[in-house]
Amino acid sequence: MSRLLDFHETTVSPSYRIFGLVDTSIDTYAPHGDRSQWLLSAPGMVYLQVPPQVIRASVRLESWSTVPPPDDEEWSGTEEVEVELPGGDLALETIDGGQKEIPLILPSSGLYRMRWRWIFSPAGGAFTSPLAGMREPLLVPLRNEEKLNGADQYCLIQIWRTTAGADIVEE
Repeated sequence: MSRLLDFHETTVSPSYRIFGLVDTSIDTYAPHGDRSQWLLSAPGMVYLQVPPQVIRASVRLESWSTVPPPDDEEWSGTEEVEVELPGGDLALETIDGGQKEIPLILPSSGLYRMRWRWIFSPAGGAFTSPLAGMREPLLVPLRNEEKLNGADQYCLIQIWRTTAGADIVEE
């Protein structure tokens, strides 16, 4: 049975339409990923591309013992990625703002799976996709606006320890 080990809530101001979760034990850089995907990752780091309209994002990070249970919430987007966290000490990072350490307890360093989910504020008007080759308006569900807490975007990041190729849940 999966259980929540720890959580941390904060806000971040994305810069250059991205913000990331990084392992502080590595030298960070902007990963050169597939810009047609929401998540850009490299060992020790995962960045989320955000619409240009997002000035402030509310973020909740959760550490889980195993795969978190599914929920029936409606989200603007959901993506998963597997990443090596060699040190296990995390920070939120923006290009302009640098790193902001996160007091989130992970069981150990190693291979982790991350599930990123996000919604946008219905009060923010139309949000356009930041993905390469995409410019259509994005889905803005109306069920989760209390989680926004005045921000343009709310992001839930769930993290759990895994072994290569295991514990992957498709939604």
